[in-house]
Amino acid sequence: MGTKWRKLKSTLASNLCVYVPTVETEDSPPHSDGFSGAALLSPSPSPAPASLRLRLSRSFNRSSKKTCTICLASMKRGEGQAIFTAECSHSFHFHCITSNMKRGNQICPVCRSKWKEVPLQGPTNPGQPLGRTRINPVNWSHDNSVMTLLRPIPPRHAAAPIRPTPEPTVFNDDEPLDVKLTNKTSSENANLKRVLVKTYTEVQAVPRFSSVNDFTVLIHLKAPASVSGVGPTFNLNRTPRAPVDLVTVLDISGSMAGTKLALLKRAMGFVIQNLGSADRLAVIAFSSTARRLFPLRKMTDMGKHWALQAVNSVVASGGTNIAEGLRKGAKVMEDRRESNPVGSIILLSDGQDTYTANGNGKNELKHELLLPQSTRSKQCDDGNSGVNVPVHAFGFGADHDACSLHSVSEISGGTFSFIETESVIQDAFAQCIGGLLSVVVKDARVVIESVNTNVVIESLKAGSYKNQLAADGKSGSIDVGDLYADEERDFLVSLNVPKELTFNETRLLQVKCRYADVLTEEMVNLECVNIGVKRPENVSEEVVSVEVDRQKNRVQAAEAMVQVRAAAEEGDLARAVSTLEKCRRVLSGSVSAKSGDRLCLALDAELKEMQERMASRQMYEASGRAYILSGLSSHSWQRATARGDSTDSSSLVQAYQTPSMVELLTRSQASLLGGPSGQRPVRPIWPFASPKPR
Repeated sequence: MGTKWRKLKSTLASNLCVYVPTVETEDSPPHSDGFSGAALLSPSPSPAPASLRLRLSRSFNRSSKKTCTICLASMKRGEGQAIFTAECSHSFHFHCITSNMKRGNQICPVCRSKWKEVPLQGPTNPGQPLGRTRINPVNWSHDNSVMTLLRPIPPRHAAAPIRPTPEPTVFNDDEPLDVKLTNKTSSENANLKRVLVKTYTEVQAVPRFSSVNDFTVLIHLKAPASVSGVGPTFNLNRTPRAPVDLVTVLDISGSMAGTKLALLKRAMGFVIQNLGSADRLAVIAFSSTARRLFPLRKMTDMGKHWALQAVNSVVASGGTNIAEGLRKGAKVMEDRRESNPVGSIILLSDGQDTYTANGNGKNELKHELLLPQSTRSKQCDDGNSGVNVPVHAFGFGADHDACSLHSVSEISGGTFSFIETESVIQDAFAQCIGGLLSVVVKDARVVIESVNTNVVIESLKAGSYKNQLAADGKSGSIDVGDLYADEERDFLVSLNVPKELTFNETRLLQVKCRYADVLTEEMVNLECVNIGVKRPENVSEEVVSVEVDRQKNRVQAAEAMVQVRAAAEEGDLARAVSTLEKCRRVLSGSVSAKSGDRLCLALDAELKEMQERMASRQMYEASGRAYILSGLSSHSWQRATARGDSTDSSSLVQAYQTPSMVELLTRSQASLLGGPSGQRPVRPIWPFASPKPR
């Protein structure tokens, strides 16, 4: 009997995985839109893998004995709170379980077994029979009548119905912000690090009496590091940063039941624990309908406590109404009375939207009609185009709608990540949050102008960033938007180089950059950077810039991905594979590949992985499409995304990572494996410095 009971407890523990803080308060939680504070988890339809079951059960066993599963606060003896132990052996704070019973819950919040008797707060009739379920008061008398009363559960027909509290029609109940950041003095501002702008030409010299078309110039931006500037390591706990407004829109449909939901809750617990007291969080959950579980509140100790209760209250059931969930998340952002400097929406779904049908009757998410104005790219009064609220979408598993989620993220200015393995949900969230918690630049804009009457700008290669080119080719602009600390951006400008008759150098372009510093709230206008090329009479040896060649390879690989996706969607996998092979051959013959450039090697490995995921139509549908779209999102925005199983050690996962992302990823992996030495920290694969050609 004992062995069976231990196996049962291990199975239950594998489906309950919560990230629990220590909160030293007994205040009641705020309005949570009618959701119970109990951590109700649906049993998994199939057992979890042995390794995962062992990891989660150990984690749960360490915390559940010392933590009340309802309020998630400490449950140690000697703290002045009574402990109730139910007939199924699970323990809770007495006042928590009695409050839970008042809501109509008649089952154990942990194992979901039905109780024959439940605790009753307050005196009862003397003649009412009492059961013998154990109550373990701490620093209370065992004869205290308030702490020893139990009542039998009435028949189901006699129980009062539970009516959830109606949601407000306007979500303007966001918690007020703290005093706004004060601007630093001008002397302090002068010492702040600023965005670095560098430029490179594809070759340093062009023969004087020759003209060149499609000449490439690289414009490189690098955001400042942490304001503290202490060494190369970014520390989120010690670095001044802009506070964040974050809305998470989470899929809790029936397909999320069991281990998926448990790991999603654990991932959300990690996010909550790593937000600062000035950051604000709201939680939207959707299945057949969408509901706001938690209003936009600051993540103080009590705020984190309430947020964890809200997240752990959900139960997976129903269909998948992504559109309604995202609309409600966007409405939270629209209706808020005050706004933190950084705002973002995180959307996670593991299925197809089953409530938004097109004209043909097919279930297809109409992404072009889905997003309200608050999450679309808009034209500002000063002509600068910026994204107000980006949506970072996460497609989970083999059945999600990768095309729609990718489109939603593209429209809003966010990224699309593909989570292939459920065990890496937390890592994917950690990488994204690590970036959001380190924004140092807002509304950055680059302006390029020709400074030579004979020089015409032919094209701008800016990926998904909105860019404009004047009809006469004399000027152009790129709207870069927000930058994380130490984040880099590279843009390619194609132009013509005219013949030169009188000078030893031809002036080509002038580059300007302006942006808003999120800490000082001041607009920064950087000094103009002039670009020219030397014009000797003869060039004995043409030296190609590795920096320019590297970025040309990146752009070429991204363009190949677009072609591959189009061919695959048409059902022509052979043409898609042929396109990938051709691109890989071109990359392998480039200057940067021959010099051992790590970006070029990573691109080749990525294209090879895509090729393997197109071995059959079934494989493409299950993972190939999502893998390609997440790669496109990463390269077009030059921002890190999760791709496939991000626990592997390949360089693909680490593309575009910043120090703050690395720190959060390391924390996540350490928390999952039980210690900081559990896994090798993830590091960025290509720093700004690169091998120089010989």
